[in-house]
Amino acid sequence: MPPLPSKLLSTQPEEDRKRSLFGEILDWILAPLLLLWPMSIAITYLVAKSIANHPFDRALEDKILLLSQQLKQSNGTVVSQLSAAENRLLRADAQDTIYFQLSDSHRTIVDGDRDFPSLLTTAFTTEPQFRYASMHGAEIRIAARYVVLNNGMPPVLIQVGETLEKRSQLANDIIKGVIFPQFIILPIGLTLIWLALTRGLTPLLELQQRIRSRKSDDLSPIISGQIPEEILPLVDSFNEMLERLSLSIGIQKRFIADAAHQMKTPLAGMRMQSELALRHTDQAEIHRSLLQLAKSSEAATHLVNQLLSLARAENLNATHRIELDLTALARTVASEWVPKALQAHIDLGLEVPDHAVLIMGNSIMLRELINNLIDNALHYTPAEKSVTLRIRQLGKHALLEVEDQGLGINPAEIAHIFERFYRILNNQVEGSGLGLAIVREIAQQHQAEISVEAMHPGTLFRLTIPLSSDYHGDS
Repeated sequence: MPPLPSKLLSTQPEEDRKRSLFGEILDWILAPLLLLWPMSIAITYLVAKSIANHPFDRALEDKILLLSQQLKQSNGTVVSQLSAAENRLLRADAQDTIYFQLSDSHRTIVDGDRDFPSLLTTAFTTEPQFRYASMHGAEIRIAARYVVLNNGMPPVLIQVGETLEKRSQLANDIIKGVIFPQFIILPIGLTLIWLALTRGLTPLLELQQRIRSRKSDDLSPIISGQIPEEILPLVDSFNEMLERLSLSIGIQKRFIADAAHQMKTPLAGMRMQSELALRHTDQAEIHRSLLQLAKSSEAATHLVNQLLSLARAENLNATHRIELDLTALARTVASEWVPKALQAHIDLGLEVPDHAVLIMGNSIMLRELINNLIDNALHYTPAEKSVTLRIRQLGKHALLEVEDQGLGINPAEIAHIFERFYRILNNQVEGSGLGLAIVREIAQQHQAEISVEAMHPGTLFRLTIPLSSDYHGDS
């Protein structure tokens, strides 16, 4: 059997030491066994002494009965008829020394050993009383009983005692009979425990082998067909982690693919315009190429910012959410868009209540959401029309609305406008096609429901967000 793990022998620092599940279970099994074993021996010894006392106590009672039959009353006094031969027979024992004493109600010794230990109690009882005492330097077991010879006569006290050699011998024999087999059973039991633990932990080793044999890109769930019930929660948690990891990697791959695909057009345009500027000698043509180059650069910058915003929205962490006033946030964001609305000759309106509308959210992401809704509305709204940002409170929800008087959306396209890079058909308005996708991601992270209504003219985007008092965390 391999050496048992011992925490006491380890000199490795506690924080650096790896815990062994096998050793931990073995320690928890062996420690109680090693503690209970001496307790078991002590209890067995006490039980053995009690068992050993029983037959010898019965023998003492028999001796009391024998002595009571040798007593008689003569002229109001108690007389013993025990002969010398009967005395020797009574005291005859190969191992123990027998003592006895007969005394009347006045404690006058009738027969027996005069130095017999006195009975401490004076209570009268015809039932035998047993006690331990010391006589001639040896411990003895005494049985005492009051015997009534004739009605109306005082009782006689009969006491018989013997040393404990036979009792100790019987108790030791019982102990040996019980303890010695344990020296055989205990190693067998430990071996069986060792084998049971080894076999019981086999599924963990098999699971470890299955995980190690996987390819590095294999994120499929672990099949839990033959996994023990105790390990199943661990496997389920691991599968949930694999699912989250697969989703995260999928988002990253999709982000990289989308970014690479969408960056091709502005980068190609920038390269073409720079090559044209290098070939031209006419200052006007060079200036025109540089203007196109600046426009392509601005489009590329906007696209990169939108991609980064989308990536942040997809990886929004719930721990960054705080209670915030949606009314105050709407005022701040709307004021930042006033210059661009004026430049486009569009009336940007703000309708908010006088009181705070409190929600749980990430202020940076919600600002990005409102920015994209307003930017989208301004892009699709002609000059001399209006765009309205509106905050309302309805029951346990806050309503964030952006209404425009723009070109409107074909009802058949509403189901697709939140997809990445989707562009409304027959529309010449420039854009990255990511604004509404960002809005959807941020709305989902805030447990908000988003709806779109076709107006006449224009479009109404509405977000229904739980108030902070009704917020239940991630669902």
